Amino acid sequence: MDRKPSWSPDPESGITTEWIEAGGLTFEVATAQPASGDGEHLALCLHGFPELHYSWRHQMPVLAKMGYRVWAPNLRGYGSTDRPQGLDQYTLKKLTGDVGALIDASGAKQVTLIAHDWGGAIAWAFAITKQRPLTRLVIMNLPHPHAFWRELKTWRQLRKSWYIYFFQLPWLPEKVLGRNNAKGMGKIFARTSCNPENFGPDTQRIYSVAANRPGALTAMINYYRAIVRRPNTLNLGDGRVEIPTLMIWGEQDLALDVKGTEGTEEWVPDFTLKRLSNASHWVQQDAPDQVNSILEEWLPRV
Repeated sequence: MDRKPSWSPDPESGITTEWIEAGGLTFEVATAQPASGDGEHLALCLHGFPELHYSWRHQMPVLAKMGYRVWAPNLRGYGSTDRPQGLDQYTLKKLTGDVGALIDASGAKQVTLIAHDWGGAIAWAFAITKQRPLTRLVIMNLPHPHAFWRELKTWRQLRKSWYIYFFQLPWLPEKVLGRNNAKGMGKIFARTSCNPENFGPDTQRIYSVAANRPGALTAMINYYRAIVRRPNTLNLGDGRVEIPTLMIWGEQDLALDVKGTEGTEEWVPDFTLKRLSNASHWVQQDAPDQVNSILEEWLPRV
């Protein structure tokens, strides 16, 4: 497999690329070391579809300055992380298992999980099933799973989720998204954001090149295929999350209705919601300064 990094961080950012062996896979991980402290508190950042670890480029230096050791992996199938073949390799059980394996590989004594979109789905499931101890949880633009299934019963959310059903088709989604060397994958961000200047040609190119790697689109789409066809690989039970949880939500989300945030306290007693009216689904990239301010206010320095 091609191990060429998906992104070459600016050396002044303090972000570097490492290859981490965890759970039998090799992960491409963007890392940042704490400016102070012992680095025993890991901030593990999980990206969404069709993103990369690169989507956390604005948050990683801030978290490191607060004393966290920061890891932002490319999830399985993305970038230069291993790409196991077959739909069954992308079930929620497999994906949460990767999170546990990365935490074990880090050797961290405490873990704060920060996640967006599909990373949020994985993080919710990981926290609910208590696969490893977590200190805090931050979710961006992804409802609690029980709230999401509730909203999917409404026409309001169902029409926004049309692409999930399109992705169930064989080969056609890959053909459509892969046209013109997957350039459209990079353009998605600017086209659906509130601040398209944050998603210029260089940013679009990073996402398009990664999606155009052999087998990448199938792996990325298999997340959606597996959640529909193998929905019960994890038992989420009553959905309770017992740790302090922050949700940051960009209100101009074309894929997920803000109604999905309502009632989260039913499953998460210690819950804080921050809604950003001028941000899209890509909230941490679309409104990085606002997101960083919220993180600095809500997360303790370590």
